[in-house]
Amino acid sequence: MKRTVPLLIVLMVNVPVVKAADTMIFPAKNGNITFNHKHHTDLLKECKNCHDKTPGRIANFGKDYAHKTCKGCHEVRGTGPTRCGLCHRK
Repeated sequence: MKRTVPLLIVLMVNVPVVKAADTMIFPAKNGNITFNHKHHTDLLKECKNCHDKTPGRIANFGKDYAHKTCKGCHEVRGTGPTRCGLCHRK
């Protein structure tokens, strides 16, 4: 028991609480959006580019967020989909 508690503390500090799936699918009326989270994390390296404060669920995530933040980032960087049919797939 004396060794168990310190071991659990070390594990809790060094293991991320939540790990997002490599690929996520967001349902939408005009076609589902497939989002490659791993590609974006490998490319951007900084969670704060998309997430409010810490990794995890994005507050106010939805159509307006995606159209402003995701599409806006793609336009600024000159890469990634910026037209409806490139994200929304039936």
